[in-house]
Amino acid sequence: MRTDTGQVIHLADYRPTDFVLERVDLTFELDPTETKVEARLIFHRRPGADPTAPIVLDGDELTLSGLLFDQVELDPSRYDATPEGLTVRDLPESAPFELTITTIINPEANTKLMGLYRTGGIYCTQCEAEGFRRITYFPDRPDVLAPFTVNIIADKDANPLLLSNGNFLGGAGYGPGKHFAAWFDPHPKPSYLFALVAGDLGVVEDTFTTMSGREVVLKIYVEHGKEPRAAYAMDALKRSMKWDEERFGREYDLDIFMIVAVSDFNMGAMENKGLNVFNDKYVLADPEIATDADYANIEAIIAHEYFHNWTGNRITCRDWFQLCLKEGLTVYRDHEFSSDQRSRAVKRIAEVRHLKSEQFPEDGGPLAHPVRPTKYREINNFYTTTVYEKGSEVTRMIATLLGKDGFKKGMDLYFDRHDGQAVTIEDFVKCFEDASGRDLSQFSLWYHQAGTPLVTASGSYDAAAGSFTLSLEQMIPATPGQPSKEPMHIPLSLALFGENGGKIEPTSVDGAEYTGEVLHLTGRTQTAVFHGIGTRPVVSINRSFSAPINLHFDQSPADLARLARHETDHFARWQALTDLALPNLLKAARDAREGKPVVSEATFVETLIAAAADESLEHAFRAQALALPSESDIARELGGNNDPDAIHAGRQAILKQIADTGKDVFTGLYAAMTTSGDFSPDAKSAGLRALRNTALTYLSHAEQTPARTKSAFDAANNMTDLSHALTILAHRFPDSAETREALATFRDRFAENALVIDKWLAIQAGIPGAKTLGRVRGLMDDPLFKRTNPNRMRALVGTFAFANPTGFGRADGEGYRFLAEQILDIDQRNPQLAARILTSMRSWRSLEPTRADHARSALIEIERAAALSTDVRDIVERTLKG
Repeated sequence: MRTDTGQVIHLADYRPTDFVLERVDLTFELDPTETKVEARLIFHRRPGADPTAPIVLDGDELTLSGLLFDQVELDPSRYDATPEGLTVRDLPESAPFELTITTIINPEANTKLMGLYRTGGIYCTQCEAEGFRRITYFPDRPDVLAPFTVNIIADKDANPLLLSNGNFLGGAGYGPGKHFAAWFDPHPKPSYLFALVAGDLGVVEDTFTTMSGREVVLKIYVEHGKEPRAAYAMDALKRSMKWDEERFGREYDLDIFMIVAVSDFNMGAMENKGLNVFNDKYVLADPEIATDADYANIEAIIAHEYFHNWTGNRITCRDWFQLCLKEGLTVYRDHEFSSDQRSRAVKRIAEVRHLKSEQFPEDGGPLAHPVRPTKYREINNFYTTTVYEKGSEVTRMIATLLGKDGFKKGMDLYFDRHDGQAVTIEDFVKCFEDASGRDLSQFSLWYHQAGTPLVTASGSYDAAAGSFTLSLEQMIPATPGQPSKEPMHIPLSLALFGENGGKIEPTSVDGAEYTGEVLHLTGRTQTAVFHGIGTRPVVSINRSFSAPINLHFDQSPADLARLARHETDHFARWQALTDLALPNLLKAARDAREGKPVVSEATFVETLIAAAADESLEHAFRAQALALPSESDIARELGGNNDPDAIHAGRQAILKQIADTGKDVFTGLYAAMTTSGDFSPDAKSAGLRALRNTALTYLSHAEQTPARTKSAFDAANNMTDLSHALTILAHRFPDSAETREALATFRDRFAENALVIDKWLAIQAGIPGAKTLGRVRGLMDDPLFKRTNPNRMRALVGTFAFANPTGFGRADGEGYRFLAEQILDIDQRNPQLAARILTSMRSWRSLEPTRADHARSALIEIERAAALSTDVRDIVERTLKG
């Protein structure tokens, strides 16, 4: 394991390589503990480069076994080899030359799951961001692109399947008991997109005919016996391919597209050219094991990785500082796909919930960084919600600024101008400027300034003049390394409504650009005057969450209730309900901490129950409306000195009051929202289940007994209903006989299915209260728990740390000490996983003083450990420093 402190890499230091890589020929002789890798690399010196410069190749825990220069053994005086790099001197000034590098690696011992590793009898690779250097010495950076030819030699019985990127060239026997396969990827790619999979797997096959009439073979590889569970993933893949052709004009470019599902994987999935490798939780589904959320995630992630074929593969990043160029852009594309496949409003609500619960705290804490950072120590730690989710929001704002046609012209220009290149954010933005004629220099600050802008709004109506004046002010908070910020260009989707619910169209607007119902806030302060307003308007700002901001706009409960009933933008309806809920929840948390009675405001409760009963609204939207802001949302809004127990108690009291007031409505919904026939994961059926299960949650608060929920658990015929009922039982009635029986039944039924056991672990890790730590420790000794599997660790330890404020945030600090113990243990095997779970501590400074002191002590314990990985040291030092 690398335990150095890590070299800080700066964007300002970027320069191209001295050598151009022309082609790559790889030969793998697979062996569990002694895999031989031969890499034949053809280079020439870049014109204008230093004619005496040596070539420097990256390595990570490598041992050089052989080195040839133009097929002749190289004199040792001409090179230096260490585990971290290979330097070769005295090279031609301009003529091409060939280096043949041989390394021996041990896939079986590679617990980091980076590079080439072997798990469950399957050889697999993960090379993003810097895993290829664990396979062979290489210029392992995204701006080095070349075509790859790959030859794989392996035992035929153990590895009947030999896969790599590109098109299959052929294969045959190779000596006693062995065989080989050859693959060629004609599209130049960086090393992080290389993939190899070998082993014995089952396959689901299909075809797709592209818009130009080419037939593409589609294959999804899974463990034998699990082939039927890949059917939905195949369907999602075909829909993704068709959608990308219709929406963006992007056609697939190889003869075959493959997906491989593996159980030990650090990420969700990886977009390797033509050979996507997936965490099996995002491929396998059937009604018995998968929830509606699982189906939606599979659909979205299959689409995301496929869409990378153009936004990430055909056009890639010049350097890792440009990571949002492929990830943020592709998240935007998969969000749009899911919105078209399902409900746009419901999908948008889910996106914003995730953004606010994960990215806003990141933006407001010690780990804050711009969408395009300017420096990093460990690039794996910048696969963050800021890069992905905020990066997507920045792309969405470009679409809002330019409109549908303008955005499409910009994207078409981007694809045409930069196909086959490794590019920058500036290249991307320039395409939209050139296509639209609009100056986006101020808007580009979204890429360069960290922090969530706070927009404060106030309005006044002049009946005599028939005008409404809206005053706006923006403030971007200080973040690590950025104490002061420039005003941003913030596109605010805005509409005015009359008290009867009708939309008011102004005759003109002064003081700000207002086009297509978008008000452009560009100054630190700005005043817009809307003319032709015949009655006092109710204002809806940031509709559909047109900009990722915090908005402070004092509106009366009556006005918010009007928006919740009449807004034509259903996201804004949900936002109005949230804005009604938050003051009640914040006050409840404060009152609970002070021992005062918790009382909710009548308008809020009445409006929420009215939305629940409104049959004109889609079921999934009503379920989202009833899902109150979470405890982490409340903590974020409180801002500091947070007591997780008080927040939990206050929120539970509000839930109880809503449940008691709306019991008849919830009883009716629970009875009426049923689906008939076989399970279907379609949006309408999923919405019915979501609303019914939400009603069941409220009824558990009204009835204060597990009886109804246990009956629901016993009657459930799909995983959505089964796991939801189990969650209610465990979280509401953790010590009841019904819950103990249900947990045991669930475990026994699904003991052979690791993905479902992950749900069982996560449900218990999320049980509120101080006792849960003991439960989590006990579950770590359960035979079904596997410490070396990232999914098991995320399900149990990750859920406990990220999603259980009262259990993890015990007043005695034992939860934080437990996490320190686990991080130090995980770090010895899998630094990436350890670092990501450690980010659960990013908001420790917002805790009340006693808990904050305990959290700080736990972080210091990690920091002082003798042998920390670069990944973990980077996170712990930034978390303590920020």
